[in-house]
Amino acid sequence: MNDLVRQHTALTESDLEWLHLLVSEWQLLSDLSFADLVLWVPTRDGTRYVSVAQMRPNTGPTSYQDDMVGHLVPRGRRPLLDAALDEGRIVREGDPEWREEVPVRVESIPVRRDGRVLGVIARNTNLLTVRTPSRLELTYLQSASDLAQMIAAGAFPYPGQQVEMDASPRVGDGLIRLDADGLVQYASPNALSAYHRLGLASDLVGHHLGQVTAELAPSRGPVDEALVKLASGYAPRETEVEGNSGVIQLRAIPLKPKGTRIGSLVLLRDVTELRRRERELITKDATIREIHHRVKNNLQTVAALLRLQARRMDSVGGREALQEAVRRVGSIAIVHETLSQNLDERVEFDEIADRVIAMVAEISPGKVECRRTGRFGVLDAEVATPLSMVLTEVLQNALEHAFPAGERGSVEVSAVRGERRLDESAARLLITVQDDGCGLPEGFDARRTGNLGLQIVRTLVEGELGGSFDMLPVPGPESGTRVVLDIPVRALP
Repeated sequence: MNDLVRQHTALTESDLEWLHLLVSEWQLLSDLSFADLVLWVPTRDGTRYVSVAQMRPNTGPTSYQDDMVGHLVPRGRRPLLDAALDEGRIVREGDPEWREEVPVRVESIPVRRDGRVLGVIARNTNLLTVRTPSRLELTYLQSASDLAQMIAAGAFPYPGQQVEMDASPRVGDGLIRLDADGLVQYASPNALSAYHRLGLASDLVGHHLGQVTAELAPSRGPVDEALVKLASGYAPRETEVEGNSGVIQLRAIPLKPKGTRIGSLVLLRDVTELRRRERELITKDATIREIHHRVKNNLQTVAALLRLQARRMDSVGGREALQEAVRRVGSIAIVHETLSQNLDERVEFDEIADRVIAMVAEISPGKVECRRTGRFGVLDAEVATPLSMVLTEVLQNALEHAFPAGERGSVEVSAVRGERRLDESAARLLITVQDDGCGLPEGFDARRTGNLGLQIVRTLVEGELGGSFDMLPVPGPESGTRVVLDIPVRALP
């Protein structure tokens, strides 16, 4: 709609926002009218109309099989549009049109804002299935007529009350029509069933909806006056009411077709099962986070015990082996600590990588500069845990062997998220760890030789992560070593 309005019309950005607000609400008008809606806006030169939005009803058959958005119609071809635009009134005159052997009643509703008519809504009703209307259908049609008059007067939609179409109750979920005093004139079967779920034992018609709702909602203090007013439809609001193990979502829409409130529409939906499932998910999420938190605490305890044992070791080799084990356990603990703070099993690995780099850099404080470039992005937990250990081992190996006798230098960790290859189902994460140290010894083969750390790296990268690992000298005249990790990862934001 933005492109069509800006390309073809002279409407301002504030006018466009009003149309967006209208389109977010007009499913209600379409369902109450049992009709298709098409929004036509005059072009910049005033010689044509352009259709910028369309809505089909959920309560009846459609009048348009094709998409109408983007169509241009010359002025004069549809007299009802001209009359509604020029005279600023709802136009219903004329005989039904025949479209593919289907009779269609056409009406035009001007869309007014601040005294100006921005466009016209064409309301098209399929008359093929017309029959004697029921009480429910009569209530729908009367409510639709009131809303149409409010749109023509610029009183609907309500500014600042844009709702989410998927989350807000719809006409078919349950509808209650109130008079100006808040008394129920009509309640649809779905609406009545929802109130029975709250504990209502009688009918709703003739009762004050606000007082009935407040009595059904549990309260330790006096009657909730705000809930009484909201359920009585005095203002456009949404809320949820819980009682008797049931939960209903309410939305009140005051009806002011001639400027004075004559009553209200209350749309409602039984969301009991939805809220129950949400609570179960919240409980499960909390349990999973607590498990990660406890695993992190246990790992930190193990690391503390290993560190304590290392201090008591007389053997230098044994002490260094225990310190390496402390760092390995610590890298896993970092992942679980991050997972304990998330709602899902995904982590932003850049933060983990920075903490691993800082932890390993303690081996040679102030002598070797460690830095990260690029972005790892969001990774699944099953990738993040082994990858943190791999990164720990590669960095630890570089700091221990690339800079003998406490030499100064630098180690850079770079990460690049690549696109999915045509022959693969996953994207690629390319990680390079490069130092400017003494380089690899003569005849070194990372696939056959290496210490325990490199064996761990090969096992995790190739076996668990399904990637590749290589260790090469830095090309060119400069010395140093480059470790390249190529790992498949699921495409995540």
